[in-house]
Amino acid sequence: MDKRDYYEVLGVSKTATDSEIKSAFRKLAKKYHPDVSTEPDAEEKFKEAQEAYAVLSDPNKRKQYDQFGHSAFTNASGGFSGFEGFDFGNMSDIFDDIFSGFGFSSGNRRSSNGPRRGSDVLYRMKISFEEAVFGCKKDIKIDVDDICPDCDGKGGFNATTCSDCHGSGTITSEQRTMFGSFLTKTTCRKCGGTGTSFERICNKCHGNGKVRTNKTISVKVPAGIDTENRLRVAGKGEAGINGGNPGDLYIEFTVMDHDMYERVDDDIYLEVPLTITEAVLGCKKEIPTIYGNVVLSISPGTNTGDKLRLKGKGIENVSNHRKGDMYVVAKVIIPSKLSRDQKRLFESLDSTDLEIGSEFKKFNRFVDSN
Repeated sequence: MDKRDYYEVLGVSKTATDSEIKSAFRKLAKKYHPDVSTEPDAEEKFKEAQEAYAVLSDPNKRKQYDQFGHSAFTNASGGFSGFEGFDFGNMSDIFDDIFSGFGFSSGNRRSSNGPRRGSDVLYRMKISFEEAVFGCKKDIKIDVDDICPDCDGKGGFNATTCSDCHGSGTITSEQRTMFGSFLTKTTCRKCGGTGTSFERICNKCHGNGKVRTNKTISVKVPAGIDTENRLRVAGKGEAGINGGNPGDLYIEFTVMDHDMYERVDDDIYLEVPLTITEAVLGCKKEIPTIYGNVVLSISPGTNTGDKLRLKGKGIENVSNHRKGDMYVVAKVIIPSKLSRDQKRLFESLDSTDLEIGSEFKKFNRFVDSN
């Protein structure tokens, strides 16, 4: 198949500037580099773009190409020779950009050996209903990677620049496949990507710079915390690298259910049992709130499911500190066993002209109509 025009490959005009050509190749390299692209024909497209950039980024080769086209780089056997004498190091900043954009080490000495923040740690804590409502203090134990005290996190003693990667932490190499050539970056095996070698490796951390440590951390749980809420404790995560800041500790809460109270956001619901007499005649009822007992007036004719609101007797919001409400839900208890005298009393009530509710009237009308 005939080669495509190099300007067409990069998507630039024949009058494009050097910076426009470089920018166009940067975009294509990010899209098609075999180490990061998932497209099935990525290698071919990357090789094609690299070949075009190899020629058009070089003033002399670009001049030859503009004058003679692809024939300027066809050798006697008919093969392409456009990469001969091309310095792949000129692409280092482009490949730094590609790999750093995908979360890999860029190979640049400053970024490889510079300070890096430690990882965050997630700890799941179970607390009681009361601890969640009023807040509490907890001591927790966590296992984290901490800075090695023997080598101060360096991993060894008498540091020198790695002779293999020259301090970059990565090795850039050209790989040739059936599709052509492309550049890859791999972590330097000699220094493990740190860019530094040591005369003596630390025995305590075995060159890692970190040791696993069990720490006890005191945590102040704020009032109003709820299940799945998270609390951030700054700087209590994994140790940083090369002097970087430590990560954070995140505590995720699970609040245990209460025997009597039911929580809905910042409100509390309490089901209160009433006898038939209390529901019919009304009464004074002592109600336990989370802040102490209060006496509540139950109106005559209260039914199961009726709710009474106690303003401000709920849970303090963890963010704005406003208190929710408490709802007392009536539950009329029907006795399952009656004495002979109690039974006669109910029978005598049934023979009187007690006013019945609208629900009974509606139901009776429905019965009569069928």
